Amino acid sequence: MQRIYFDHNATTPVEPEVLDAMLPFLSGEYGNASSIHTFGQRARAAVETAREQVASLIGARPQEIVFTSGGTEADNHAIFGIVEAASGDRRHVITTAIEHEAVLNTCQALEKRGVKVTYLPVDREGRIDLNALRTSLRENPETALITVMHANNELGTVQAMEEIGRIAAEADAYFHTDAVQSAGKIPIDVKAMGIDLLSLSGHKLYAPKGVGALFIRGGTRLRQLLYGGHHQRGFRPGTENVAGIVGLGKAAAMVQNSLAEDSKRIGALRDALERGLLERVQDSHANGSRAPRTPNTTNITVPGIEGEALVIALDLKGLACSTGAACSSGAVEPSHVLTAIGLPADEARASLRFSLGRHTTSEQVDFALEVVPAAVDQLRELSPTYRKTAEAR
Repeated sequence: MQRIYFDHNATTPVEPEVLDAMLPFLSGEYGNASSIHTFGQRARAAVETAREQVASLIGARPQEIVFTSGGTEADNHAIFGIVEAASGDRRHVITTAIEHEAVLNTCQALEKRGVKVTYLPVDREGRIDLNALRTSLRENPETALITVMHANNELGTVQAMEEIGRIAAEADAYFHTDAVQSAGKIPIDVKAMGIDLLSLSGHKLYAPKGVGALFIRGGTRLRQLLYGGHHQRGFRPGTENVAGIVGLGKAAAMVQNSLAEDSKRIGALRDALERGLLERVQDSHANGSRAPRTPNTTNITVPGIEGEALVIALDLKGLACSTGAACSSGAVEPSHVLTAIGLPADEARASLRFSLGRHTTSEQVDFALEVVPAAVDQLRELSPTYRKTAEAR
């Protein structure tokens, strides 16, 4: 049976070129990047090359890149670090209702420490109201941080980053963005967007799991999250994961070089998949499709089925997709993202996310357009609620 992978927002395969770049640092090049002998110097040089590659991907300076264990650590460091370094009464954070749990749970932890957090609602397309953001800034105490994800992991919806950056600058608040789902898919320029801190993760852009990065604009007041040695200018102590960092750097360079071409090709495939599913699956609709989106993501509601049941049915046919964030897999509650855009709980549970990648082909899309409608029909036959609704029509 052929296996088709449409779950790239959960994780991506490691590119062969990335693995090739990593392999020497898993064997012969085993030096500690903090050692001053030749072994250490070679490891240090590889780490600094990767720092330059990651910085180039987002328009930053190499010295503004701190390597982490992934997006969750980077989000935690940015949010806790800014608030804990803030002076006086600056104990207010603004975020959105559709953030990843790495941001939402961090903000909830801050609330337990007495920090006030505003959770901005979103419209039907998953976008925040910029006027609501401005209004929230007038709250007392003063706002220390605005943290708004660049692209949503379930919808692909992209926020108006430059406008948010200007609002943050006018309010003298720091601006952090979780760019885990946008880095390597759409252009990022931290200077043009007014971003002070940005999180990204290697395994979302064809590097290995367990490595990520945090961009920290020069001059940003940020308290460190971990304590130990003086690695990475004291921001992130601990011996560097040299092989993982090299892999992240190589992946960043690769996706940057092919960004425009990949975006166009993958976007066309996503549109063909989305259009075909809406035509073939009765009563289905796409979520967030009227807003700017990452080119690889579509989220489809299929009334009359349970999303997890459909995911299992499709997996048995050789197609991998998801009901939403991998970090929320197995959750009883419906997606907080889909309920935030106004979907009732039953429709939120009946939604699937298809996320394509660099190696997705038109033949794979054609395969999905065959198996998804068939699987939906089979599950709907078993749903008395959907049958009654269909008969009433």
